[in-house]
Amino acid sequence: MPAKATLRPIGSKITMFGHPLHPAMIHFPVAALFGLVATDLAYLLTSDYFWARAGLWLSGVGALGGALSGCAGLADLILVRQIRRVITAWCHGILAVMLLSLASLNWLLRFSAGADTAILPWGLYLSLLSGLLIGVTGFLGAQLVYEYAVGVDLEEAAGNRPDI
Repeated sequence: MPAKATLRPIGSKITMFGHPLHPAMIHFPVAALFGLVATDLAYLLTSDYFWARAGLWLSGVGALGGALSGCAGLADLILVRQIRRVITAWCHGILAVMLLSLASLNWLLRFSAGADTAILPWGLYLSLLSGLLIGVTGFLGAQLVYEYAVGVDLEEAAGNRPDI
């Protein structure tokens, strides 16, 4: 990792009012997919159909929201040469595609088979595996921000923090 003095930020091309969209858009799908694990476990413990129906909605929000956020991330990967040169960005992107595939399969399974019948065993398994992949993918995304300054305005950050 380069020293802070030589660290050059890597700007994002997909922005709104100067703020990168991908990191802003990913919070809701991540929260939905983590919430899906909780609703699956709640259904397992209570057999209350409410949790199965909530899981159906959370899986849909996670899959569709992840697809939208992924489009912004993919566009940055394609359009910004400096991002394409970072191996961590490719690993993050590949894991994100795997995660999106699992989330979409989970949603399709619940939507077609019924919200409650799809939970055991495959729905719960896919939810837990998605939660694990979110952790690894999020770790790599954080590395892109904190180690490579992807989408970070260092001048603005230096104005807000005296140690930079």
